[in-house]
Amino acid sequence: MKKIKIMTMVIAVGLCFAACDDMFEPAIENQGDLETRLKEPSYAQGLIGSAYASLPYSYQGAPTSDLATDDAVHNDPADNYARMATGSWASNNDPLSQWTDRYAAIQYTNLMLESADKVKWADSLALRTMFADHFKGEAYGMRALQMFYLLRAHAGLVGGELLGVPIHEASEDGASNFNVERPSYSDCVAFMLADLDKAMELLPFEDGNITAEQLPEKYKKIGGVVDQYNRAFGDHMIGRVNGKICEALKSQILLYAASPAYAKSGYTWEQAAQAAAAVLKHIGGINGLDPNGHTYYCNKDELKNLTAVKDPKEIIWRGDVQNINTLESDNYPPSILGNGRVNPTQNFVDAFPMLNGYPISDNNSGYDPKNPYVGRDPRLALYVVLNESTQGSEGKTIVTGVYGDNADALNRENKKSTRTGYYLRKLLRDDINLNTGTNQNHYVARIRYTEIFLNYAEACNEAYGPTGEQGGCGSAYQVIKKIRERAGICANTNDPYLKDIADANDKAKMRELIRNERRIELCFEGHRFYDLRRWSTTENILPELTATAGGMEISKDASSGALIYKKIEVDPRAYTGTSIYGPIPYSEIMKFGNLKQNDGWR
Repeated sequence: MKKIKIMTMVIAVGLCFAACDDMFEPAIENQGDLETRLKEPSYAQGLIGSAYASLPYSYQGAPTSDLATDDAVHNDPADNYARMATGSWASNNDPLSQWTDRYAAIQYTNLMLESADKVKWADSLALRTMFADHFKGEAYGMRALQMFYLLRAHAGLVGGELLGVPIHEASEDGASNFNVERPSYSDCVAFMLADLDKAMELLPFEDGNITAEQLPEKYKKIGGVVDQYNRAFGDHMIGRVNGKICEALKSQILLYAASPAYAKSGYTWEQAAQAAAAVLKHIGGINGLDPNGHTYYCNKDELKNLTAVKDPKEIIWRGDVQNINTLESDNYPPSILGNGRVNPTQNFVDAFPMLNGYPISDNNSGYDPKNPYVGRDPRLALYVVLNESTQGSEGKTIVTGVYGDNADALNRENKKSTRTGYYLRKLLRDDINLNTGTNQNHYVARIRYTEIFLNYAEACNEAYGPTGEQGGCGSAYQVIKKIRERAGICANTNDPYLKDIADANDKAKMRELIRNERRIELCFEGHRFYDLRRWSTTENILPELTATAGGMEISKDASSGALIYKKIEVDPRAYTGTSIYGPIPYSEIMKFGNLKQNDGWR
């Protein structure tokens, strides 16, 4: 981490805060010395505002790291993720690096923790305590979140030992010692979990206005009243870190810690299952699965009526609603004025089972390679624009086959047309017309309940097998059955493929199925690259991580007009065992001799 002089940091706080004045008002000014300014409520709030401004979620949920996997390619080979996947990933060229932004955010959270009790938030002791509790709770939760993304990007093996990243428990200035050794991955996990526990002690499970009868006893004892509580924790605080989000973060952290790549941490699948169950018990376990959760991004009535104080049933945490068409402009096919950027691969398309639940490779599936999209899992058509399907508000037919007469066709125009024979539908709305400049509501789904259900199913299967369960939230078999039924697979039937796995208590086959369901349900939301790596080890890298990204060339028989389907190779994936763990930035290794690089990286 670069040495940050404190006044430079304060200027940065002010700039970031100004960009977030819809959440934090009034905007702060860059005046006075640090100690003086940190005692002023509006300025102090800017610290936590800056941490929010640098949240590690992609803009409007746009696919990023998925472009470096077997699920997608970019139609511009010069894209950073495309170049990374094909051999340009290095410690001095790392589009996945989180080092600078995450440590900057941690600096803000540490300053918030150090100043919260000094700030005169209000004249009343009770209200001062409430505000201090809220901001400290947010800072603890936010620090854990930032650490999780640092670990995901930069933890790794050093001489065979699983190391994390430097832990910064206090704010730093130009005199601080940055030349420190990396702690163990296990120590980092313990630090994050402790932060989340502290956050949950200080924060409500959910923010929002309450009644006098609901006022926590700890605030009654110091003379607090409900109006004060609602100023500190009420409706205007919704959307910020709370106890529910902290519980979900615990599930994410422990799932990774238990995974093969990080198993040396000593954390277990049982702990991961318990953490996921703690989240799901609040919604009644598998009965709480949102029947429309898999189409959250295009549920029109829900999006139209969404307010700042309301979340869809599927959502644990989301970004603000924005009325835009950015994703559509980037990813619609060129015939409807899009740039066709993200192209799903044939590898991804082949992951969708048949409607009867069997993988297309199974003899019982009924899959016909001459009609490859017939009788498939309905999610395929929901998430991918297939040849001769429609997209956009006018229902334009998109021909990706080489027989097409415009730029939608396979490889017709450089950096414009699809390179795989497919365009993206997931995350996009179909009621936008780029020709007229139509905008529609979108939001970033930061954490979804479906993700936690899949965390739970994976951890339960590893800990207890297909039919074991934790905390009354159902078994892995029951969760996956419910998710597949929601998609339209074997609805109200036994789902014979899944049932056979459960009846045989086949943990390995259930693992394969859970991973495939996770691939489908969370596609293009930034999970796939990290999932493939955490499921791998340096000795046993998953073949999917190195699989060449493929596509489908569709032509017409000259005499009969029948479509002919031919699978093609599009982009290699140049990963090795070294790629299981990302690098420490080269610039940091050069500056600090005690900061060791992960094995295999320079």
